[in-house]
Amino acid sequence: MAMTHTTTSAGPGDRLAPWDLLEKVSLLATSPLLEIAPRLQSALLPAIRCSALLIFTEDCTGRPQKKAGDESITSKASVEELERIRRSHPEQVRWRATDLIAGSQREILVLRYLPSNALLVLVDPAFGEAPVNHADSRDLLDYLWDLTAARIREKVADAPPSYLRESRAVSAERTRVTTELVDQFSASLDALLATLRSGQIADAPARQKATEWAANTLVGLRTLDDRTNGLVEEPVGTAFSRLRDDLRPLSEAGEVELQFIEPPADGRALPGEVAHAARSIIRGLAMAMMEQPQIQRIRTQWDCDGKNLLINVRDDGFGTLDHQAPVVQRLQRQVQALKGTLNLSAIAGWGTEVAVALPLDAPRSSAVDVAHWKLATREFEVLKLLASGQGNRAIAAELRISENTVKFHIRNLFKKLDVHSRAEAAALAHSRGLMDAS
Repeated sequence: MAMTHTTTSAGPGDRLAPWDLLEKVSLLATSPLLEIAPRLQSALLPAIRCSALLIFTEDCTGRPQKKAGDESITSKASVEELERIRRSHPEQVRWRATDLIAGSQREILVLRYLPSNALLVLVDPAFGEAPVNHADSRDLLDYLWDLTAARIREKVADAPPSYLRESRAVSAERTRVTTELVDQFSASLDALLATLRSGQIADAPARQKATEWAANTLVGLRTLDDRTNGLVEEPVGTAFSRLRDDLRPLSEAGEVELQFIEPPADGRALPGEVAHAARSIIRGLAMAMMEQPQIQRIRTQWDCDGKNLLINVRDDGFGTLDHQAPVVQRLQRQVQALKGTLNLSAIAGWGTEVAVALPLDAPRSSAVDVAHWKLATREFEVLKLLASGQGNRAIAAELRISENTVKFHIRNLFKKLDVHSRAEAAALAHSRGLMDAS
């Protein structure tokens, strides 16, 4: 007889049934990255409740924050706040505190995932009744958080084409907006500092205090710019060291010698999605090459011509690997997602050589037809202003409509574009060449 079950929403005093928990674990274990935070928040109910759930992981260079819950908190929580919270307890894996988050002092429960140093922050946490068979709610939280963090690492390490495309678009847009803001405010502060230092203001104490404020603010802005770039880029030496660490188990477990030719130490930093893709591609090639008979050595090399990451992988096998192999087809899709090229040369009896070139910068996209979004004229105008970095108030002033009307249009945009945040909408608009067409 087939087993059936009915899923119901959990009330305040409800206890999570075993079948419901297994279903939530399954959804979490297979979750796409965009949905992983709300799925984790849902999986914790009714054992653990919170007004907002925040994940901070530098594995995801394009979107280091993943959020669910109260929008008044999730929309204001910043990377700087989460990083400060993480630094506040460097040796701990779990702590509870009252700390500044989303601009206000709130009670938080924090968990760290040691393998990747990822952070989970529960805002206004509250523990309910025991979840399954009187198990400790804290044990459930530990288990589900470890599962979530491992899922994020797995998705990033696999670097599927969809992740690479989204990460590149979001990283580029985030860097662009931050750089524009830093440039704008730096220019104003530089002018203010020049005026203060000129001695034209008679009140010396006021001038000194204002000078210190402007100088500190300028340093903070430039630190923010450096931090943003650091989140979306990875030093080439660090990226290559991570590759060696990833492949060490393969080398130690078999009889194949893995050789690594170091990239130039002063090479250009790699965008995060390029570094992830490069490691995934080389892992896939190494595993495919090792399956060939009588192979003894695999040599991998990275180089950079200033515009592309150049990858070369060569084996001394029989030259049996070809373009039609499923693993090569999969890797080709990863390369194409970043507008790169992959060339494979196999010579019978001599071995196989694979050369990959991955552009370090996203190519300028040409304008394309976006009619399938079915945007109204006003929605189209709002999207272009949003993509240019304008806030709701500025958009309202530009279009001479109310902020509530702007919010209404943005909600409709999110539905039509199938996105969940302003950053995603802006990145999508730029990736479709919408701003080039304006």
